[in-house]
Amino acid sequence: MPTALITGASRGIGLGLTRAFCARGWSVVATCRDPAGAAELQALGVRVEPLDVTDFAAVDALAARLKGVAVDALVANAGIAHRDTALGSLDYAAWRRVLETNLIAPVKLAEAFLDHVLASDQRKIVGISSSLASVAATNGGNLFYRTSKTALNMAYRTLAMELQPRGATVVTLSPGYVDTDLTRDMGGAKVSVETSAQGLVRAIEALTPRDTGRFFRYTGETIPW
Repeated sequence: MPTALITGASRGIGLGLTRAFCARGWSVVATCRDPAGAAELQALGVRVEPLDVTDFAAVDALAARLKGVAVDALVANAGIAHRDTALGSLDYAAWRRVLETNLIAPVKLAEAFLDHVLASDQRKIVGISSSLASVAATNGGNLFYRTSKTALNMAYRTLAMELQPRGATVVTLSPGYVDTDLTRDMGGAKVSVETSAQGLVRAIEALTPRDTGRFFRYTGETIPW
């Protein structure tokens, strides 16, 4: 039975991913900041571990607790957004928090769990990105979130090149415009958490070493850098 480790699993896309992996027969280690308050996650019967991804000592401690556990798919899902305002009133402290959570933490996660991934059969590292990270397609707005995800794409593509000789497959995936707490009061056509998560898991299962370094949607469609 393959094993997935998912961060930010208590709600939204992370919870959907946990359900989808379970439904397809995977063993799941699900992390979140407050396991005691994650009733829906706990009800799935998976291994739930407390983790704030920006607490790097905690990341290392979790990696130590899971020593000997092979992780076939390491999914860096935990992330935050910030409704930044226009030039002249930008909150740079908030921008740093977004970058720490969405960029630096996923790199730390990959570093801390690299041995677990390389010990597995599938050897996959996945960063949950966004189509808003596309430089070619940007139309303005969401400065903090866009830049954090664009940087994540570069970081994981760099890791993909460096880890390719060791047999790891590293990609970034966009879940689409998903109906979650973060987007509920925003307009536009949205995809359900269930549809997105199922597509993401199918995409992860289908990954081969030839895919390493790709940036694509849960549907399999490549997104322009």
